[in-house]
Order: sequence, then structure tokens, then C-alpha cells
Amino acid sequence: MFANIAARLPLIRRRVVPLVTVIRLDGAIMPGRGSFGADQLNIESLAPVIAAAFRPKRLAAVALVINCPGGSPVQSALIARRIRDLADEKNVKVYAFVEDAAVSGGYWLATAADEIYANPSSMVGSIGVIYAAFGFNEVMAKIGVERRVHTAGLRKAMLDPFQAENQDDVDKLKKLQGEIHQQFIDQVKSRRGDRLDDNQSDDLFSGDVFLGEQGLALGLVDGMGDLYGTMRQKLGKKVRLIRMGGGRPLFRRLSGVTGGDPVSALLNTIEQRLYWYRIGL
Repeated sequence: MFANIAARLPLIRRRVVPLVTVIRLDGAIMPGRGSFGADQLNIESLAPVIAAAFRPKRLAAVALVINCPGGSPVQSALIARRIRDLADEKNVKVYAFVEDAAVSGGYWLATAADEIYANPSSMVGSIGVIYAAFGFNEVMAKIGVERRVHTAGLRKAMLDPFQAENQDDVDKLKKLQGEIHQQFIDQVKSRRGDRLDDNQSDDLFSGDVFLGEQGLALGLVDGMGDLYGTMRQKLGKKVRLIRMGGGRPLFRRLSGVTGGDPVSALLNTIEQRLYWYRIGL
């Protein structure tokens, strides 16, 4: 009896369907909770999803489907680090698939994967750091409003939009940006290694955005492909894809309302859209 079971074990093993869990990274990378139905990526919201993705025992791979215009460098680093820690612990390969965009912090997320795939029209890269604001000091002077600010600490009012821009503040900001930019560059180099085109390093790390095929030539991605087709090619036609997490409840999807302060929610949504507008989407 046992001999018959042992003889059939190879057949049983062949029937095991490769399992790939899928994590969608869709939206801007921002701390806190999303508002007005806006998707928002951060370690708080994604930690349970990431953990669940690596939980199955017979796991062939984890796939990241990325559609992200960037956002917080801290949250980007935390999310990517959590994915890599579990991938190394479980000895599971991670694949990233870029949809419309994986730029700035979105590309940082992509570097958590062992291999990155994109569509020829996908946008990748934007390896840089940006700060944008408005200055209202002249408007206030015209309407006769005086701003009164008292601080303990020389830089507590640094880059106050209601005061004239101070060159020392700008120099300090650029120094901080340079340090974060170098951290981003180090992350890309450590994950992409010799796949990067060293002859194009000035372009690679300039903050420029590249389409998929140019990203392939530069070493930012490993090939052209989508989730379904690439996983079938690598793991067989019977590969099973399971999406982790879930969408918003039906009422919230239809109404676009998640509760909370409506003014803060509206500002949050505008900020999300601004990330997309920077790359023309």
C-alpha cells in the first residue's frame, strides 16, 4: 500500500499549481489614511497585505503591480524594506510589473523586486527629489496684511511661504535634498547592480522620466511584459494568481467618501492628483 503511494508522489507533485500572490501598489505614497476614496500607500496600510502575501507555504513568487507617481521617501523606503526582508526570509522571488508609472518613490518600490517588467509606454525612473511651494509675501504686502512669527530656534520658520525667500533656507533645503537623493541612488545601485548602464549614470540619476523601452536600455527594467503573460511564461500556464488585500467597500467606491474632515480630505485628494500631474497623467 505504502509502496503504491510512494510511487504516485511524483504525479501528485506535478499536479501542484504554482501560486503567485499579487500586491497592488496603486496611488501616491503618503503617510496617514486616504481620503475621499483616494488610494494612498504607506507602511501602516500595506504591512498586513505584505505579510499575508508571503504567508502561503507553497509560494512560487510574489508579484508587485505598480501604478505610482511617487511620494514620501521615508514611506517608500519602509515599504521596500519590508518586502525585501520577507522575500529574503522566505527565500521567495519578487517580480514587479509597472502599469502607467513607477516613478520617483514608485520606482523605489519597484527596486524591492528581483526583476522589473514594464509596458513600452510605462513611465519609469525620476530618480530625484522635489520640493514645491508658493510664496505669498508680496500678495500680503499689497493687501496690507502683516505676518507676525516668533520662534525659538533659528530655522523654525524655514521656507515660510508668507515671508520672502531666504537664501540660507534654500541652501539648507538643497543640502537635505542632496542627502535624500544620494540615498535613492544608493538604493537603485544596490538593487540593480551591474544591470545599470554606467555610461548613462548622469541621465539615470538626473530625475528624468523614461518610457519602458528606454528604461530597459538603461537597465532600470529587465523586460517588457505584464503580470499575467510573464508569470505564465515563467511558471507555466496553470499558474494561480491571488490578489492580496481588497478594494474599498461598494458604498465608499461609489460615493468617494471615507469620512473625516472634508477640507482635509479634499486637500489630500488634490495632493494626490498633483503627483500624477507632474508626469502628465
